[in-house]
Amino acid sequence: MSDTALGHRTWVFSGGNIPPRSTGPEPEMTSRDELCLANTGPVTTEVQVTVLFEDRDPVGPHRLSVPGQRVRHVRVNDLIDPYPVPLGVPYGLVVRSEEPVVAQLTRLDTRDGQLATAVAAGTPVLG
Repeated sequence: MSDTALGHRTWVFSGGNIPPRSTGPEPEMTSRDELCLANTGPVTTEVQVTVLFEDRDPVGPHRLSVPGQRVRHVRVNDLIDPYPVPLGVPYGLVVRSEEPVVAQLTRLDTRDGQLATAVAAGTPVLG
């Protein structure tokens, strides 16, 4: 693999909303949004996640680390410091990384006893 990292340093997701209910065994069937980060470069990168809301001030940054040439999947439900992301409330994310990464947001929704998944590509900020 090349020493040149693929991706971008800033990503924006506008359509977050963690389902407020779940059915099935926890933790594997807990409804959730999950931020997926791929670091194709050779070095660990530090990532800051800021959460935006419709009717309140932004929260963050939540700090994450992604080792070089690895992926990291983080449940948005688990971002609790400095403040947890509330369930059932629309939100957006701004993801800023020291090194280029590729980012996506996935959702697992088990509210109605059915399994529904969705994947959202983020918008990379160029420059």
